[in-house]
Amino acid sequence: MNKIKRQKLEVAGYWIGDAADFLGLSEEERKIVEFRLALSRAVRERREKLGLTQAAVAARMKSTQSRVAKIEAAASGVSIDLMLSGFFAMGGTISDLTDEINRKSGSTRQKSLRKVQTH
Repeated sequence: MNKIKRQKLEVAGYWIGDAADFLGLSEEERKIVEFRLALSRAVRERREKLGLTQAAVAARMKSTQSRVAKIEAAASGVSIDLMLSGFFAMGGTISDLTDEINRKSGSTRQKSLRKVQTH
C-alpha cells in the first residue's frame, strides 16, 4: 500500500496491521505462528519437489493422507513434532529446513485493515 493511501485511511479512522495484531498475539506467539506456517510450506514444497503424493508421504510416516494434508495446512491440531516428522520422512535435514525458513522469512505476514472505533 502506498504511503498516501495509508495516510488517508488512517485519517479516516482505519488501522493497518496483520492477523497477529488483530488477534493480539505476543511477539513469541507471532514467531510460533510464523514458524508453523513456514514449516508447513517446507513440507508441501519438499513433497512436490520430490513428486510425492500426500499418501506416499503418509506411508513413509506411518500415518494417513488426511494427516499430511493437515500438516501442509498448518492445522492447529497438528503438533510441530508431527510436522517435523513429515519433513524428515522425506529426507529433509535441519539445514534444509533452516535454509527454507530463512528464504521465506517475513513472507507470512498479510496486512489487514480495520476501522478503529472511536467513542
